[in-house]
Amino acid sequence: MEQKPVLGVIGGSGLYGMEGLDNIESHQIDTPFGKPSSPVIIGDLKGQRIAFLARHGVGHVLSPSEVNYQANIYALKVLGIDRVISVSACGSLREDYAPGDIVVPDQLFDRTHHRKRTFFGNGLVAHISVGNPFCMDLSELLFQSVAAAEGTVHHGGAFITIEGPRFSTRAESNTYRAWGMSIIGMTTSPEAFLAREAEMCYAVMAHVTDYDVWHVTEEPVTVEMIVRILTANTQLAQKAIAQLVSSITEDRSCDCREALKDTFITSPEKVPQETRSRLSIFIDKYIS
Repeated sequence: MEQKPVLGVIGGSGLYGMEGLDNIESHQIDTPFGKPSSPVIIGDLKGQRIAFLARHGVGHVLSPSEVNYQANIYALKVLGIDRVISVSACGSLREDYAPGDIVVPDQLFDRTHHRKRTFFGNGLVAHISVGNPFCMDLSELLFQSVAAAEGTVHHGGAFITIEGPRFSTRAESNTYRAWGMSIIGMTTSPEAFLAREAEMCYAVMAHVTDYDVWHVTEEPVTVEMIVRILTANTQLAQKAIAQLVSSITEDRSCDCREALKDTFITSPEKVPQETRSRLSIFIDKYIS
């Protein structure tokens, strides 16, 4: 691979590939954390190299709890990717975020229970800052790109991630609304936190497919409803990503690029060699 991709795209439900790619390569990457969900497809889009990974695997065979989020982010890191866009389905917990709209959230609430949320441990402790869990710079570029693609897009809102794979009860949905949550999905946690540990810029293009189950005049969420909206929005997502690629510059000025700085509390001499080796791609510039 001669040129590193300027953007990594993690496709969720409904987005299993990228159209319009030239000079395509497929990379099956082994990581210290296991195998990624799918091969990473790299190709040219608008004259820029981008990478695509299917979060739920080829044919959508992995439930949200079965996705190997660590391996997915690690694989993109190995390829030199600095910026990642997550394309996700979500339910709306607000009247004004309607099915068919796109949300670029600015906050995240983790309600998952069975997922590995960090690369660290095993003799190396790091406390990452995620007060702003999404890259503000990349989120702004993404918002502008979706708007330029003529999508109905909202900038901001709290994205709550539930464990799944079941949908919410009505009591749960109404509780999340009372908490001030804006949208609900099953995959953004721990993906966003791992991307921050990997010092990647990470932003979400969340496609509203339904009103979850709280809305008394709308049908409760179903798989058919999600697929129908996402199929209709696929072209919009592809167009927005092409627009985004054209606006990306090589340099990053955000804090994401040094997110691990000053996070390590373990004495360097106490870090096991096995842990050093496994995490070298992240820590070599900080721990000698």
